[in-house]
Amino acid sequence: MRHREQVRVVIVIAPVCACLAITIGLATAQNPPQPPPAMQFNQQRGDKQKKPPQRQEARAERQSEDTVGGPIKIPTEMVQLDVKVTDQNGLPVAGLTRNDFVVYEDKISQSIEAVSSEETPVSMGLVIDTSSSMRPKLYTVSEAARGLIGQMRPDDEAFLAQFKTEAELLQEFTSDRRELEGALGHLTVNGGTALLDAIIATADHAREKGKRRRKALIVITDGLEKNSSVKEKEVIEVMKEDEVQLYLVGFVDKVEPGDLFGRSPARKAKDLLTRLAEDSGGRGFFPTDASETPAIAAQIAKDLREQYVISYYPSNDKHDGSFRSVRVAIDHGGNRKLIARTRQGYYAHN
Repeated sequence: MRHREQVRVVIVIAPVCACLAITIGLATAQNPPQPPPAMQFNQQRGDKQKKPPQRQEARAERQSEDTVGGPIKIPTEMVQLDVKVTDQNGLPVAGLTRNDFVVYEDKISQSIEAVSSEETPVSMGLVIDTSSSMRPKLYTVSEAARGLIGQMRPDDEAFLAQFKTEAELLQEFTSDRRELEGALGHLTVNGGTALLDAIIATADHAREKGKRRRKALIVITDGLEKNSSVKEKEVIEVMKEDEVQLYLVGFVDKVEPGDLFGRSPARKAKDLLTRLAEDSGGRGFFPTDASETPAIAAQIAKDLREQYVISYYPSNDKHDGSFRSVRVAIDHGGNRKLIARTRQGYYAHN
């Protein structure tokens, strides 16, 4: 079961317009309005032996809203994997078929039911580190987030959050780019860095509130973790449960060549971000200059869309709540070495 502290999420709502604000102010002069209540993520610590919370998507027939022709009912037993295939240069590879893939579940080869490569809409969270250490980089970070918002398609949706020692929700899920861009104006820099806590809180939010089957977090940070109440291992367990791909844009300081043992803060930050991204089936980016951010935003958007969906019925049909490890390999018979990235596995819930 996941172990986590409660992380408070505050909704920041900008005034709609000056006239409306004045009207409301006059009408409520005797009874000033109270700020909206904080939304709480219930992140409890408890017995490690308990099963992870059951997931609606894995228990009953679920409906996908990603297809224009209407919802598709997917049988409970079917497992779907979002798989990104790249060559050794990191470029996406198109045109693969079912015969090019091999899926292993708990090291046992599985019979693939179908492979598709159509683009699907995404529910994503833009999560921005606004701790004090990010102050010199705030403009660059804001521009990176703006670039990601600009890459959204009409059927995508996104939320915006910032984090220091707590995660704050600045804009709930929306498909309106203007709302998201406006919320960037509420970024404020101060406080410490609770990166791991923020990933857990926002991953849960993506799972619970996102309407699209494919979900992702894009976290922009310097990676200087200091104040979280959870450990890296707990975050990895949460990412397994929530089935959210994690993309990390790390504005870390330059790692010195002499740092052979990874002792510098910059090396530790980069290694942490890389592990978290890879364990979720996502990817880490480490720009050395602000001019690289538009290309990174475009690459993340492309990476999210150019994925194969592999569907199969697992040979182990027990719904015992255990975690099933998954690995995807490419067997295309060519000379190029191709790399397949996907999540580590899934929980076989009742």
